[in-house]
Amino acid sequence: MSSPAARPDAGSTAPHAESRPDPGRLGSGLDPRRWVVLAILSGSLLLIAMDTTILNVAFPSLVSDLQPGSVEQLWIIDVYALALSGLLVTAGALGDRLGRKRMLLTGFVLFALASLLAVLSTEAWHVIAARALLGVGGAAIMPSTLSILRHVFTDARERAFAFAVWAAVFGGGMALGPVVGGLLVEDFGWHSAFLLNIPVAALVIALGARFLPESYAPRSGRWDWWGVGQSIVGMLALAGGIKQLGKSGFADPLPWALLALAALALTVFVRRQLRLENPLLQVRLFANRAFSVAATAIFLGMVGMGAVLFLVTQWLQYGQDYTPLEAGVRLLPASLGLVLTSMVTPALMQRFPIRHVLGIGLLVMTAGLAMPWTVQRFTDIGYPAVAVALAVLGMGVGIATTVASVTLMAATPADDVGGAAAVEETCYELGAALGVAILGSLATALYRAGLPALDLDGGTAASVRDSVGEAAHVAHSLGGEAGRTLLDAVSAAYTTAITPAFLAGAVLTLGATAVTWAWIPRDLRPTENAH
Repeated sequence: MSSPAARPDAGSTAPHAESRPDPGRLGSGLDPRRWVVLAILSGSLLLIAMDTTILNVAFPSLVSDLQPGSVEQLWIIDVYALALSGLLVTAGALGDRLGRKRMLLTGFVLFALASLLAVLSTEAWHVIAARALLGVGGAAIMPSTLSILRHVFTDARERAFAFAVWAAVFGGGMALGPVVGGLLVEDFGWHSAFLLNIPVAALVIALGARFLPESYAPRSGRWDWWGVGQSIVGMLALAGGIKQLGKSGFADPLPWALLALAALALTVFVRRQLRLENPLLQVRLFANRAFSVAATAIFLGMVGMGAVLFLVTQWLQYGQDYTPLEAGVRLLPASLGLVLTSMVTPALMQRFPIRHVLGIGLLVMTAGLAMPWTVQRFTDIGYPAVAVALAVLGMGVGIATTVASVTLMAATPADDVGGAAAVEETCYELGAALGVAILGSLATALYRAGLPALDLDGGTAASVRDSVGEAAHVAHSLGGEAGRTLLDAVSAAYTTAITPAFLAGAVLTLGATAVTWAWIPRDLRPTENAH
């Protein structure tokens, strides 16, 4: 059995872009085509990020048109994230073996086909199948973007800037999704939310085939089918358990059964990967303190951001009676703050130790999450205070995720960037899902506890207590003074409920701050080139 040092060239036919000349690699560090590559990858990522939230606006119109059952509605919402989460590790490893450019372009072909299927859908199961295929395409695309950026930007400072653009585009795209979706759906119906993907995907495929370089990592030996199965089962069960926990609460045994299955499958997966010479995922990366802390920072950042965007969207639509488009526009302070600080973070990383920049980013996040609860101690909270909190939270997320992305990829050997990219994407996806599940469940429980006694019949009162969305529907059905009174009571109860949930998120990010300052090496400088 050959040693790791001998693998790339000794008797192996696998291409290795990092250790020998690659006809697809950009020439010198000053090759201007690297900025074209960044623009293509940013455009592709913007589409993927928007697609994670655009359905929030299109969903009511879709339900009215296709009339799916309650179970079908759940699958329409969840199947994209389940497919994406379950396949990220496998897609990252396939990109290393088969070529990252090839995986990205294949992903966009699937994305375009899935979008066309959704546009032509006449039944709920058509949309479910299309959303599942969109998740498969997204899983092929997302790790490839980071891997290609790592391959193209060989200068550490430029790579930090490229990752900052990546973080800004991803965060901004999530916030822009409801705005763009609202503009399209109001004039052209729910199909337009999917139709937008097709020309953008076609453009990315055409430009990517022309300008993107190909890159590989050496992978000798057989493809690890057992590892693929274990990772897919484990990640599907983990994502499904987290989402089910948010829907049915802590008393339902189903999410706990799914989480137990996830723990079992992922434990077996990790133990197997540690024994293999050429693992599907190099889990020993987590032994690097910088890598682990960076992944944790991304995960907790998305816990807070995901929960806040979900809860504030509900508060704006149901508690403040805004339309989906109006609510989406009012979320923009978060994306503007994120984009702004993402762009200035590389300069901060060059001047100050990484542990300080990351720690400050997490502290700013903590302030943004704690602000609504603090304001509510003194006065009634309205949108101006929420807008400021969103902006502060976005600024903290922009700093923290940019530093964490640069640090995570800098701590990863070139041969393992596909796996590292999959880990980062998983932190983004599962962090947002866990934020909605845990902090969203806390807000729902506090909302129910805070509702006053209702002069309604048993079934109607139960609907009001079930969720703020059901309560708003009941209030609009009642109409008149009775409906207005009910909506005011529901809005007050929900406003009081969400701020402690934000505060719980602030406690998590404050803990992450302490871990960052304790664990990140003092001399770590991922924006400096190795000598």
